[in-house]
Amino acid sequence: MARHQQQPWATRTARDRSDAPARGRLLDAAEAVFARRGYGATTIADITAEAEVSRAGFYVYFASKEEIFRVLAARVRDAFLAAQDVPGVDLDDAREVAGASTAAFIAAYAQHLPLLRLLEQQAQNDEDVRALWEETQERPIHRSARYIRRLAAEGRARPVADPLAVARAVGGMSIQFARLTAADPDAYDAAVRDVTAMFLHLLGVDPQGGPQGGPQGGPQR
Repeated sequence: MARHQQQPWATRTARDRSDAPARGRLLDAAEAVFARRGYGATTIADITAEAEVSRAGFYVYFASKEEIFRVLAARVRDAFLAAQDVPGVDLDDAREVAGASTAAFIAAYAQHLPLLRLLEQQAQNDEDVRALWEETQERPIHRSARYIRRLAAEGRARPVADPLAVARAVGGMSIQFARLTAADPDAYDAAVRDVTAMFLHLLGVDPQGGPQGGPQGGPQR
């Protein structure tokens, strides 16, 4: 009887440990297998073999292939939001923020590109994946737009268009250059440099100083 009472508790506790090494291996393995085989052809056996985790171990953390795919989708969304946090950067310098966030975004997009393509496909048929896909697309853009509005309100930038339009333009450029980087990793540094320069131009921030008639930089959102 005591064993019967303990097992559900143990399972819930393990599932709640989002930083458990086995869970992380399963997620990394799932992303690799989904990218290699596609969504339909991937099986739980493929994922557990890649992760070197037992099938029973899989079910400690995930109920199904569909669930681990949705968790991966959320992880990708969070990676793009984290790309805007730019730790260790002077948040009062818009140039540093633009450079660091562009570098992080391009790196994240290039790294997850195969999964992103699958997410877009699965979003057509799965409402939960569609919601995560839309968040992945829209939340970073709206967060960036809020940051641009704050810069403009403080006189630290003079965006050439509506902040939301600027944010969408920068996001689109970043995606295109990330795709080039995924195909040719040696293009990464040039991609970051060029997108950052265009970002600053759209912000109305001089790459060598502040905006015309205004102080340098701006705080992070």
